[in-house]
Amino acid sequence: MYQIHTYTELQQHIHDNLRIQHPEWVKSNGECPTCNSYESRLAEMLGALTRTGSNATRRWTHLPS
Repeated sequence: MYQIHTYTELQQHIHDNLRIQHPEWVKSNGECPTCNSYESRLAEMLGALTRTGSNATRRWTHLPS
């Protein structure tokens, strides 16, 4: 099982997997607006959780390694 230790690793993992799972979203020049949209939405949701200090964020940031 692949373990993610940092937010940057999570972003890269999502970035790579969206492109692998949905090659039809990737344009011939390598850009992927749909992927970018998903990545931006995730960042917004995580930011909102962090700002509110919700229990979900505390659980996510304190996962055992």
